[in-house]
Amino acid sequence: MSVINMISGAEVEVFISNYTLVDPEVYQLWVDGCSSAEAGTVLYEQNAAHQPGTTLELVASDVLDHYRTYSLLERLLHNPPKLSEQLSFQIEPQTKQLLIEKYYEFDDVVIREFIGKKLSSRHRKDLDEVSEKTNVSLKSCRRQFDNVKRVFKTVEEIQGSVVQNIRNLFLLPDELAKRYAVIVFMSCIRFETGKRKLNHLTFSDFYHCATAIMQSWTYRENTIDYDDTEIDKEFLSDLRELKSLVEKEKELKHLVCQRLKPKVLERTFVELESNFRTYSRAIVYIGANLNHTRELRSLFVDLIERFIEPWRQSGLTQSDLNAFLSAYTSCALEMDALKDTESKMAFDRYMSVISSCLLKIFHS
Repeated sequence: MSVINMISGAEVEVFISNYTLVDPEVYQLWVDGCSSAEAGTVLYEQNAAHQPGTTLELVASDVLDHYRTYSLLERLLHNPPKLSEQLSFQIEPQTKQLLIEKYYEFDDVVIREFIGKKLSSRHRKDLDEVSEKTNVSLKSCRRQFDNVKRVFKTVEEIQGSVVQNIRNLFLLPDELAKRYAVIVFMSCIRFETGKRKLNHLTFSDFYHCATAIMQSWTYRENTIDYDDTEIDKEFLSDLRELKSLVEKEKELKHLVCQRLKPKVLERTFVELESNFRTYSRAIVYIGANLNHTRELRSLFVDLIERFIEPWRQSGLTQSDLNAFLSAYTSCALEMDALKDTESKMAFDRYMSVISSCLLKIFHS
């Protein structure tokens, strides 16, 4: 509203508004875990040259006002729909979205330390080590841990699309909801991610692999059991039929090598031909044993130990691996070893993910 006052014969129009103003720069510093004093210094040093006469004290006072507002808003950000329902703060819709998105954004290097682990209070106590390792402020690490735990606890028991559930309950944009969905999925399955030989794998690697698994191995959409945080048990049962490929190993090797020979270098062909049995049986037995919880959880460890490490030592390239995996998949599907349609569909479903994961985590 506006108020018109008469001062010394002049009209002065004063606008009074109870809209909550959000400064994106200040809010980002608050989200990043900077203290108000640190944020004031940063902003003063950034803007002093462009705004002569501005003092550090003035900037610090303004920042402190913003920080007080954000601290009051934080409890609402824990349950984003409440931010839209509340009447205490009048905030523009686009500003509400900015508040939510920035609050729930996370650093890949920080989240890499959480994925696959039980989100317990014990791990929260270790966040000072995460902060030191990642060079991200302790306050920001705590925010990210608490957000991940909150999202996980809210959606873990809800069936359906976990991405859609996160979007609905936390009002996150699609890409950010997908990133949280992967964290939820990996926490539900409790994949082993902490072993030393997995240290080189980034959040991006796990995001790629987990997304592929969620799309191909979980319960399908439009089914009664639809839930993309749980592996389809019937699919896992069908994978046990992969063992029949061992009985036809000589025939499979002949077909695969025949298809590979014109596509790879001679030394690569010799390597893949001489170690065909090792690689083929790794593919078969990893898949056939995924119905055991322990084997499923150790999937990434098995992929590194059974494939990535020997491939690296042999000097194979990503192109070589792609040629081998494509030939292996297509040749196996052409054979009668996989006796029925269900077995063939399960094998194709399995290999599409295994191939995608192996090609992603093969870091040269």
